[in-house]
Amino acid sequence: MSLVNGLPAHVLLVHFVVVLVPLTALALVLCAVWPAAARRMGIVLPLLALVTLASVPLTTQAGEWLESHVDSNSLVRRHAELGDGMLPWAGGLLVLAVVVWWATRRTTASADGDVDGAGGGRGTRWSAAPVRVAAAVLSVVIAAGAVVDVYRIGDSGAKAAWHDGYSKTASGGGDGDDG
Repeated sequence: MSLVNGLPAHVLLVHFVVVLVPLTALALVLCAVWPAAARRMGIVLPLLALVTLASVPLTTQAGEWLESHVDSNSLVRRHAELGDGMLPWAGGLLVLAVVVWWATRRTTASADGDVDGAGGGRGTRWSAAPVRVAAAVLSVVIAAGAVVDVYRIGDSGAKAAWHDGYSKTASGGGDGDDG
């Protein structure tokens, strides 16, 4: 993907990543530490994480196209390097979203009388508590890392795009108060 309506696709797609990564991170942590929220969200949590993951390589590819069509400088290169690191964070969000969703389903199935959570009634008791605790801790760590990384990437992209693109003082172009 290169251009959308004459604009570089990266400029548009980046908004999906900037919104979806923090939203997915927040939803993941909420569901990991509050089982009622996880039950309420159900399959939406892993689907949100999947859409988030899919948006990252699309945005990165569009960014690589844009990088080859702008003057290269240290700011652009730094932004590209940081951008390449977002995919593992988004993958971590997806993996943990699936684990939280799965553990919630197992716990709900056990609470509904299906002792092993698999529908077979084999009589073995399975506890999702250790998985939930581990998922909650990992979710907080991965969510925080993903949000910090998306901030760092966005900040470096803004610096690369705007470093010499505006005046720090008003130009007096007539758009202000006339007295």
